[in-house]
Amino acid sequence: MKYVLVTGGVVSGLGKGVTASSIGLLLKACGLRVTSIKIDPYLNTDAGTMSPFEHGEVFVLDDGGEVDLDLGNYERFLDIKLTRDNNITTGKIYQSVLDNERKGDYLGKTVQVVPHITDAIQKWIERVALIPVDGKEGPADVCVIELGGTIGDIESMPFIEALGQFSYHVGPGNFCLIHVSLVPVLNVVGEQKTKPTQHSVRGLRGLGLIPNILACRSTKALEDNVKAKLSQFCHVAVENILTLYDVPNIWHIPLLLRDQKAHEAILKELNLIGVAREPDLQEWTARTRVYDILHEPVRIAMVGKYTGLSDSYLSVLKALLHASVACRRKLVVEWVAAGDLEDVTAKEAPDVYKNAWDLLKGSDGVLVPGGFGDRGVQGKILAAKYARENKVPFLGVCLGMQIAVIEFARSVLGLHDANSTEFDPETSHPCVIFMPEGSKTHMGGTMRVGSRRTYFKVPNCKSAKLYNNDGFVDERHRHRYEVNPNMVQQFENAGLSFVGRDETGQRMEIIELPSHPYFVGAQFHPEFKSRPGKPSALFLGLIAAASGQLDAVPQNYGHASKLLPNGIGNGKPTVKTYQNGNAIKSSNGSLNGVYSNGNDNGNGAHH
Repeated sequence: MKYVLVTGGVVSGLGKGVTASSIGLLLKACGLRVTSIKIDPYLNTDAGTMSPFEHGEVFVLDDGGEVDLDLGNYERFLDIKLTRDNNITTGKIYQSVLDNERKGDYLGKTVQVVPHITDAIQKWIERVALIPVDGKEGPADVCVIELGGTIGDIESMPFIEALGQFSYHVGPGNFCLIHVSLVPVLNVVGEQKTKPTQHSVRGLRGLGLIPNILACRSTKALEDNVKAKLSQFCHVAVENILTLYDVPNIWHIPLLLRDQKAHEAILKELNLIGVAREPDLQEWTARTRVYDILHEPVRIAMVGKYTGLSDSYLSVLKALLHASVACRRKLVVEWVAAGDLEDVTAKEAPDVYKNAWDLLKGSDGVLVPGGFGDRGVQGKILAAKYARENKVPFLGVCLGMQIAVIEFARSVLGLHDANSTEFDPETSHPCVIFMPEGSKTHMGGTMRVGSRRTYFKVPNCKSAKLYNNDGFVDERHRHRYEVNPNMVQQFENAGLSFVGRDETGQRMEIIELPSHPYFVGAQFHPEFKSRPGKPSALFLGLIAAASGQLDAVPQNYGHASKLLPNGIGNGKPTVKTYQNGNAIKSSNGSLNGVYSNGNDNGNGAHH
């Protein structure tokens, strides 16, 4: 097994995750099998209980692991299925060591950070690196490890010590360290400054890790004299100093790395020069080119509560993006704060209210994503009502589906106090209820989470067609509440169809309104399995319906290998591959070419 370690210096949020994913993609394009591990130095056992404000979205894996959003990047870019153990946290390591100590495994020894914690980290890495994640037998060739945080953080010290020992333990030729750093440009002088990177590398070397390759984040490509200076002060060969400059969308990053021969530098460090081939990124390049030239917009209103933070809905944005590229449309996300649609806002801030409704009414489609808590629920219900009554394409995910059911109960069935017991435990018409197997006392790890099977009960419904009429589909869940099975008959009699259910037939998974062009809700999160070359079926349906192409989808999109009409035609499918891009912590309103609220500035690539 060969290991590539990606660390970060100077500041956080440089894009280590996208860099690690892009390196993985590049090595995969060279014919190698790749797996990946993300190390998060925080004490939480997993990301499940952290607020999206703090840490971005919680990404859900097939095995029910609730993990850092960077694992979503790896899954999309590399088209692999990771496990919960591919995300190592300080909490998990200490928990395993303390469990062993209680069992008496350390034979009376004093249990310490070195060697016990550091040994546990190394054993974890070696064990997880061997788990196959690409659907084939046997372990991968290369494991890409990303160390979260910044060099010098107190909390990541045990991991750095462990990785220093690990590099010595696996030996030269099996370990390559790539340090991602910042080379800022001071506006006053206009020159690229190397001092922050010098200090960062000095800190890294002082901790026992020697970087083989420097990946420098900058606004523009590094000048030759700057590379020479970095090489001299950081003891890294000039050809091993890469520039990751700002790009219009992050699908360019693997191409940027290839053009700078990053794969050759890595393969040389890992003694794989004769084993790997030249990288084949034809499909990737074709899809990236398509993405760059899209100009006809499709506007999707995203009605949620974390509307200022693109990272909170990262996978949803990616799923919309993959579907838009397949439909040859430029995605414009209109962020609508759910609370702004409510009557109380009309009284308190009429301008904000009018603006929110104008955005909603100016959109081609409406999306209500998942979430927890009762903030903005009334606004989401109003958005679902607007989409239902005005025949605007609508997709509700998780809570978004439950919202659509509550709205239908109130407006169509006339049950004005219908609600979810999550928001009103005393409601006389509970159309969404707490699941019997949930826990009301413990928050962490008590949801119905991970991959579950949904069976289609209505052949030829829109969602079944989008899923190629397969009869069933496996999708990832993360919820504590579900539609009340005792009210289903009442809903169906009034025209709301529960087309997808679990194996018992008692748990509702997909709703549709047959009388509507596209009104779909899913209890699962289809966004987690969307890939750049294989968009998620329900998101593809939303974008296709919003751009007037829904009738063309099931025929043209056989098994996610063909593009929709008016694309680039050369007789071959331009887009159909393994892979996807994720946002590198963008904060200026534009998310790698996904323009939100009209900030069409195209420079929000990756900071």
